[in-house]
Amino acid sequence: MSTRRHFLKLAAAAGLAPAVVSAQSAAGKVVVVGGGFAGATAARTLKALAPKLNVTLVEPNPVYTACPFSNSVLANLREISQQEFRYDGVKRAGVTVAATSATAVDATAKTVTLADGNKLAYDRLVMSPGIDFNWGALPGYDEAAAQRMPHAWKAGAQTMLLRNQLQAMDDGGLVVMSAPANPYRCPPGPYERASLIAYWMKIWKPKSKLLLLDAKDAFSKQRLFQNGWAQLYPGVIEWVPLSKGGKVTSVDPATLTFTTEFATHKAAVANVIPPQKAGTIAGQAGVADRTGWCPVEPVTFESTLRPGIHVLGDAAIMGGMPKSAFAANAQAKVCAAAIVALLAGAKPQDPILINTCYSLLAADYGISVAGVYRPDKGQLTDVPGAGGVSALEAVGGLRGQEALYAASWFRTITAETFG
Repeated sequence: MSTRRHFLKLAAAAGLAPAVVSAQSAAGKVVVVGGGFAGATAARTLKALAPKLNVTLVEPNPVYTACPFSNSVLANLREISQQEFRYDGVKRAGVTVAATSATAVDATAKTVTLADGNKLAYDRLVMSPGIDFNWGALPGYDEAAAQRMPHAWKAGAQTMLLRNQLQAMDDGGLVVMSAPANPYRCPPGPYERASLIAYWMKIWKPKSKLLLLDAKDAFSKQRLFQNGWAQLYPGVIEWVPLSKGGKVTSVDPATLTFTTEFATHKAAVANVIPPQKAGTIAGQAGVADRTGWCPVEPVTFESTLRPGIHVLGDAAIMGGMPKSAFAANAQAKVCAAAIVALLAGAKPQDPILINTCYSLLAADYGISVAGVYRPDKGQLTDVPGAGGVSALEAVGGLRGQEALYAASWFRTITAETFG
């Protein structure tokens, strides 16, 4: 009960009070597909706001491996076990966890078919399927190629494969990375990864270099990253933007070769971050459009293609709000409050959402960007004058402090989501 009182106090502070007022009259069945930062948070928040709700989380993996901070595993700053979280806390919150996959959604009958043959009926469905890859969108790159040229964009076995390849590389070897065009999961992620690989190479492979081929001319926190590279890793990281031939047009996994419009690059270690789309179940459910992503209404995150289905996190089109764990967690809380209101016959209130994204350039060097978003003309848009990025010129140990803030954020969000 004390936990619930604490949550309701936080919910009221976050502007969720109207939904809480009507929570006692909310009842019904909510199914949540996908147990990441959005799905697990949505399930827990629904039960906290409306204990009478029957909430089932569908997630086949008993252990969730978090992507935030997984780049630190590549740099030997963390072990993969520190990225792994179980669903015991979700179960203790009163959520039923179905340890299987969702194979089909019938939006008309309002049912979810599971891989074990069972069907779950719902009054409202929350989908948080994360991302899948557009295999074949980059010629030469498919699931088999990922065993030679790992993406490591889903943390776990791929993370360890890339780390092992880096450790086996001869000193003086060239690491080649490719970054896709927008949108994709975690916009600053490729540049944090390049930074932390360079950090590791500076210690263990000081003769090696990293080439980052990019399908874009600009990226999140660009000046901060480039200033940090000049300061920490002069001559180690070379970034090639779209306008200078950075877009990779094909790869050859047999020879670890990247081909661009103007050149070919042979790698000792190759990291391909491929084009992405919403998780496969989103397409089956009819909530993904021709882009491969899921358009949603920005107050409740209800699909604009399938009423009664809400889509959260990396899979959704969120306007100006980026695809990040912080964003997914914030969206989940707002969506849960909106569902409670809808089931109680009340009108959900317009939300204001916050996103903060930390990136590490070294063990003790962090930078961040923050944004505030609200619904406007059918999408989430930046609130003018809110948010911002780390100061370009750091004084007084600011970068070290931000690295500590990043670690604190990760401990907090994982404890809240899974603990």
